Amino acid sequence: MPSLGIHGLLGGRKRFVDLEVQLHVPVQTNLALTLQASQELYCPVIPGLPDDVAKFCLTLVPRRDLPVIGAVCKRWMSFIKSKEFLAVRKEAGKLEEWVYVLTGDADGRENHWEVLVGSGEKGKVLPSMPGPVKAGFGLVVIDAILFIIAGYSVDIGKACVSNDVYQYDSRLNRWSTLAKMNVARHDFACAELNGNIYAVGGFDSNGDCLSSVEVYDPNRNMWTLVASLRCPRWGCFACSFEGKLYVMGGRSSFTIGNSRFVNVYNPQHHSWCEMKSGCLMVTAHAVLAKKLFCFEWKNQRKLAIYDPVDNSWRKIPVPVTGSSAVAFRFGIFDGKLLLFSLEKVPGYQTLLYDPDAPVGSEWKTSSLKPSGLCLCSVTIKA
Repeated sequence: MPSLGIHGLLGGRKRFVDLEVQLHVPVQTNLALTLQASQELYCPVIPGLPDDVAKFCLTLVPRRDLPVIGAVCKRWMSFIKSKEFLAVRKEAGKLEEWVYVLTGDADGRENHWEVLVGSGEKGKVLPSMPGPVKAGFGLVVIDAILFIIAGYSVDIGKACVSNDVYQYDSRLNRWSTLAKMNVARHDFACAELNGNIYAVGGFDSNGDCLSSVEVYDPNRNMWTLVASLRCPRWGCFACSFEGKLYVMGGRSSFTIGNSRFVNVYNPQHHSWCEMKSGCLMVTAHAVLAKKLFCFEWKNQRKLAIYDPVDNSWRKIPVPVTGSSAVAFRFGIFDGKLLLFSLEKVPGYQTLLYDPDAPVGSEWKTSSLKPSGLCLCSVTIKA
């Protein structure tokens, strides 16, 4: 009996040990698998280097090679697309400024985007924009991304108004499609304000004038309707100063003919106000050094400059001889204003206006010149 008791006690102890093993071994195995999985999930930017050092190395890559570098792996592509990449690149002094010009033929049927670099040397031609060839669309640049917004195309003699939105990532040299607008429109005003894009007025698909306004949030890829204008406005343009959106030029149902009224939107109060100190029909505009530069349709030989600080305008003569019918498109490079001819003018050189130059030496010429007619241009740093 005692032997049976001892055997029973030993057998019970053995079962207890076996149970302890069964309870603990799986926990140790799961822990090992978790550690192994976490090691597999972590992928260094460059093996053998701390991530901050590796990221700094990637920011030193010349801009023309970024699309190739981005195709190496998802981790590199994700970093190159990030705001962190631009911040580190700026801190390293490696941001490169390129001028992107939409050029076209005299008939406006064929166009393409091309790049002008600082030396005047012709850069690459961009991949074709998605969708049909359009006019009356909006252009906005945020960080290193170009946004092409709405507009209209002509198909078999009939205008088709669009609410499509595309973006071009200048770091990866690729186009992609974004969320559609709430309202299809063309010949409207648009500008960036506080990291968002505002689209104001224009014409809809029925040819009716619009007073509606919508804002695009790039972080959410979403368009939202906000407070409308008091009356429709079209053929106008927009720019932002000191946290407010200014809409001017074009026409409004407030007035007969061109409007001098300026609509000002305050995003904090979600409201519009008006002031009468604007310009008339504008053929070109650009914001440089916290001031607005524009050409009015009736006066292509005077550059109008608006200072929002004191709500004042001044005009300076443009040193161009020849036909007064020659119109211009603006570009910006290295803190200076470029004047591209909108027509084929023999011997014409791109004019350059330096707002910081001493009086009498503001005007020079630039080697930057598109291969065809300049339809519009933007400047992107990356």
